[in-house]
Amino acid sequence: MLFSMLRLVFITFFVLLSLPSKADEKSSFASQNQIQPLAIDAIILDIATKGSTSIAVGERGHVFVFNEQASPQWQQVKTPTNAHLTNVFLITPTKAWAVGHDATIINTEDGGKTWQLQFSSKEIEKPLLDIYFFDEFNGIAVGAYGLYFRTDNGGKSWVDEYHEELLFEEDIDYLAELKAEDEALYLSERSMLLPHFNRVIPIANNQLLMVGELGLVAVSSDQGKNWNKVEFIYDGSMFNALEVQGSVFVVGLRGHVFKTDNTFANWTEVELPVSSTINGAMLVGDDKLRLVGNAGVIIDVTLDGKSQLIEQRQGENLVSIARDPQGHTWIAGTKGLFKLQ
Repeated sequence: MLFSMLRLVFITFFVLLSLPSKADEKSSFASQNQIQPLAIDAIILDIATKGSTSIAVGERGHVFVFNEQASPQWQQVKTPTNAHLTNVFLITPTKAWAVGHDATIINTEDGGKTWQLQFSSKEIEKPLLDIYFFDEFNGIAVGAYGLYFRTDNGGKSWVDEYHEELLFEEDIDYLAELKAEDEALYLSERSMLLPHFNRVIPIANNQLLMVGELGLVAVSSDQGKNWNKVEFIYDGSMFNALEVQGSVFVVGLRGHVFKTDNTFANWTEVELPVSSTINGAMLVGDDKLRLVGNAGVIIDVTLDGKSQLIEQRQGENLVSIARDPQGHTWIAGTKGLFKLQ
């Protein structure tokens, strides 16, 4: 029952931010009609910056590239998809990938001016939620219900992986029994039992940290080929993570924020002034995190765990926070992009 309730909470949150609209379901939506003057005020789910390039992505395949000299500064560009885009990652100022619904993966080789479709499958019916590249050739993309892809050629081809080591023990036993009895049912059940993989970040010692649904915290030492689950003190969804000066912070559902060191042996909960779900995090200076979340909250947290509500914007959920190449802070959410003054 607890599993079902927690998964329902995540799904409700995800519906509010990024479930496909009717427009996504109509393949007749022409790319030339994708550029819309009010798109900048619609749902935007992620911002990323590398060197001189900043890119933002959101609903209906919308992509925006930052240009300080332009008006508006965020210029919408055409993309080869109408799927909601959930995350964007730049490995260089010119080369980037974005992921989204229908397991969609698109990439750019010119700093976001033009985009190519690398992978998409409406049959999968699951969103990819994050993407990370180790170099220009090797990367992984992760998403709902354990969706997991890997490439070793810059995304020219993607191979799916199934990480059974991240299942609950009882599910491993259940699948083993089912496989012996009914192969078709086994494959169907197998595709839905893993938790949602929400975020992957690099941490010290050439490791990866992944956080997700149902209190998932896992670490990999081999570029995500194998994962070790970390014992965690909370069984709700975690949506993001950040490593700062040897400390790791994970943030998520209902204002839950936890801190540990790079041994992951002991966790401390950080008390926030509100209980809103936290979606995004960014380092400010050397000793402070800036968090954004639902109900429009912007919260600063010091490394010793003190928190302060900086601003609260009514009627919107905030999802991502990042700096542009000039160092200005931008926040994305259900009402588009805005610069934090």
